[in-house]
Amino acid sequence: MKSNKKISKVVILAGGMGTRISEYTKTIPKPMIKIGKFPIIVHIIRHFNKFGYKNFLIAAGYKGKVIKDYFNKKKKFFKNLNINVIDTGLKTMTGGRIKRLKKYLKDEDFFLTYGDGLSDVNLDKLYNFYKKSKKKIVLTAVRPPARFGYIKLKDSEVVQFKEKSRIDEGWINGGFFVMSKIIFKYLKNDKTYLEKEPLETIAKKSFLGAYKHHKFWQCVDTKRDKDNLENLFKKRKK
Repeated sequence: MKSNKKISKVVILAGGMGTRISEYTKTIPKPMIKIGKFPIIVHIIRHFNKFGYKNFLIAAGYKGKVIKDYFNKKKKFFKNLNINVIDTGLKTMTGGRIKRLKKYLKDEDFFLTYGDGLSDVNLDKLYNFYKKSKKKIVLTAVRPPARFGYIKLKDSEVVQFKEKSRIDEGWINGGFFVMSKIIFKYLKNDKTYLEKEPLETIAKKSFLGAYKHHKFWQCVDTKRDKDNLENLFKKRKK
């Protein structure tokens, strides 16, 4: 598939400590956990590249050197891509990591996703939805297991955003955002969680849209999640 080239950069948040899956993250950051032959973050990059995206900013933190060393060693396999691994601090929160990347993003729209979630979301349709919706930010809404939080929707507009709270409508933030530069107005410092005040405020202002994705989505929070993904990949190969 070809990208419409309206977005040039993809940000991947990959700096968290991954404490809920510590049996793996004692030695590597969560995005480097392998699903099949490749780390999660490589599956994410390959998905974006399938739609024509080639410029990646990886917001690293915890054990970021592992990520940097991996892509340095595998340069020949990613020779057509521009992958920049940037240290955004060990204890920086999600919003703070994005804020630290502002100089690389300038005034461009950009994709943003988490380094621990996989999906078959159609990125062309997601971007087209963003353009037609006239929203400042669009997230991908998914229906996962009930242990996650929720977003409240009115048609395709997010009217309330609550991360990891009690299930209400059954839709949650699945990541895979399209963001405009307005996000930087709501990012105060390294302690800012994207999922708290910034997105809650943006939703209240009716600036936040939701692209509903009904197909595959899975994040890796626990060993059980990893095992489920491994089983899915094995079935695909049969």
